[in-house]
Amino acid sequence: MGQNVARGIVPAVALTVLVLVGCSTAPERGTADRAEPAGETRGSAKAGAGSGSAAEGAVIGGAGTPCALPVSFSTAADWTAEKVTAGDDPAFASLVRQGGVDLVCEIDAKPAGNVGYLRVWTGKGKGTPREVLEGFMADEKKAASVRYRATEAGELAAAEVTYLITGEFESEPKKERALAVSTPGGAVVLHLGGLDTQEHEAMLPAYDLAKRTMAVTD
Repeated sequence: MGQNVARGIVPAVALTVLVLVGCSTAPERGTADRAEPAGETRGSAKAGAGSGSAAEGAVIGGAGTPCALPVSFSTAADWTAEKVTAGDDPAFASLVRQGGVDLVCEIDAKPAGNVGYLRVWTGKGKGTPREVLEGFMADEKKAASVRYRATEAGELAAAEVTYLITGEFESEPKKERALAVSTPGGAVVLHLGGLDTQEHEAMLPAYDLAKRTMAVTD
């Protein structure tokens, strides 16, 4: 495998294996559209919303950026983007494909002091944002309290999902979220995980910045 696999996919797989492997709770399908997972308190929601706006760093997605994507967006200051390439290894290829989209870019929060990634997945599918996101979540076997809602990413129509992951390495459920858009260049899923809920909420301003500045690339 190439250098990008060693530096990009292996950390992602390690984080996934060590943190996300978990319980056998099945996702809740067909739930009413809501913005936050069930069980979130008003206090924790306020904490996430009150964490402030992220200072802008680089814009990625266009030609000449670390990740050429169907969309572009601003990353938070000090976050570093790197292209993910599976190469010819079928084992790694299976780990970076989920619900019809492939992991193509990771934006690492560690240089900014957090533990987690914004991950960008792309595919050739032409479904609605909700259909793309439901396909992505169909392979998220450890998700519970799944809640969808319609939203916007920049000027693009989008679907967003919030959910909980509980695994053998977590003392309590942790939040994750993703959004999907459909573009002329294909489907895009932007996912935010994190080591735990505290890290997830600390990274929300970076996710919101990417969501707010998203645009279709030329």
